[in-house]
Amino acid sequence: MHAARHREVRETPSGETSGFRTPSGLPDARGRIPDAPRITHTPTVVVTFLFGAGSMLGWSIWRERAGDTVGFCNASTRRLPDGVSHAIDLDDEAAVRDLFARARPSLIINCAGVCDVETCERSPDFAWEVNVVGTRLLCEHAPPEVRLVHCSSDHVFGGDAGPYDEASPTAPISVYGRTRVAAEAHVLARANTVVVRAGLWIGPSATGRIGHLDWLRHRHERGLPMTVVADEHRSAVWATDAARRVWAIARSDVTGVRHITATRTVSRPELADYLVRRFDLGARFALARRADRPTPHLGRVDLATRYQDDLAAPLPSVVGG
Repeated sequence: MHAARHREVRETPSGETSGFRTPSGLPDARGRIPDAPRITHTPTVVVTFLFGAGSMLGWSIWRERAGDTVGFCNASTRRLPDGVSHAIDLDDEAAVRDLFARARPSLIINCAGVCDVETCERSPDFAWEVNVVGTRLLCEHAPPEVRLVHCSSDHVFGGDAGPYDEASPTAPISVYGRTRVAAEAHVLARANTVVVRAGLWIGPSATGRIGHLDWLRHRHERGLPMTVVADEHRSAVWATDAARRVWAIARSDVTGVRHITATRTVSRPELADYLVRRFDLGARFALARRADRPTPHLGRVDLATRYQDDLAAPLPSVVGG
């Protein structure tokens, strides 16, 4: 029997968490394991299934939806985001098989997964099950004619050897990055699929606590310490812009790998300073170097693209865009 899993929002020093599941059997603050929401009704015909709708990426894509879209969170989400009424664990094969026996979307956008680097390092088998096995089962059981857009990450690269375009060899330095590479392989083995890689998406989250902006705000309001990695440089774009680009890619006929690039790459301290000033957060944070952190952090990951069409145009950088 598929074990119930508890969804936790973990506040890590990176501020990059996007909402994720943790290994089985973890209770809530009162020592209870909550019941998972159940799919009570699934339309027979829909246009789009969006998996991972409660994540930073998924929530941004959900907010920019148009037409018939059904959003799914993982099956142990305590409180479903506004408008999202379904939940499923993609590594639960029986649930995935049953879902596609009852509904045949024409488009799938997948943002589901364990996105916290620390959790993946601590529980690599769990990370593999959710990120890789879940993606494999989605690819195996989704109707073969369905277009699949899989949201991946710049963590497939390690940094310091860029710029990285879609043809650059992957070189992950973390368990999380390795699961991303393996999941991409399952997606790309299907017809009519596209893998979308991006750096940091900056914007509001479904919980108000995850993603770099809400991480800064939430921890400051609670008086909690914050540490930002000084020698990490990434592409950082506004979540609304990135979500609109994903929808545009989804509705196109492009396949393969596509990067969402920014007009410039920014350091994590530069990004945090800018967000604190722009949103008047009043937050203060300490700095640390990658080598001093207990979990792997990216170096300089400058995403580039080999394409020149409208879907490849760089998005404005959050800082100086």
